[in-house]
Formats: sequence, C-alpha cells, structure tokens
Amino acid sequence: MYKNKAGNGENNICGQKVKEIRESMPEKTSQRKLADMLQMAGLDIDKNAVQRIENGKRFVTDIELKVISEVLGVSYKELLDWHSDGT
Repeated sequence: MYKNKAGNGENNICGQKVKEIRESMPEKTSQRKLADMLQMAGLDIDKNAVQRIENGKRFVTDIELKVISEVLGVSYKELLDWHSDGT
C-alpha cells in the first residue's frame, strides 16, 4: 500500500530541516521573515504555511521545495536528508 506520509506520520520530510536551517541563519530569521523571503522569490506562502511546513502538518510540492532550498542557501537534497526515525 502506498503511503502519503513520512515514517513518523508527518506530511513532509523537510519541515524539521527547514526549521533547523532557519534557526541557525546568522541573521535572526522568524517564520514571518522566511515567508517574506519566499514571497520575494515568487512563492505565494505566508507565515502560517511556514509554521505548518516546519511542524510537518503541510505537504510541500517540488516547486516549493526548490524555492525554499534556494532561499535558505542549501540544496534540496539537504532538505530531504531524512532518517527512518523522521529526524
């Protein structure tokens, strides 16, 4: 049977990485600021969507993943670096 969720039950496997990278950025970057940065890059996303992505409650499309990785300055592969326990 096909599963549409990560092994830990979340709707994406990149959310935790997005949060870790956002929180480790040199300049303090809130979820709202990240949403603003994503909007400037052409992605129609708000602070609530960023929060839901980081909490694993929202699916992330491949287009969104590409823009998120570009804005965060990492490869999309780094965002998808996922272990079987969901970390």
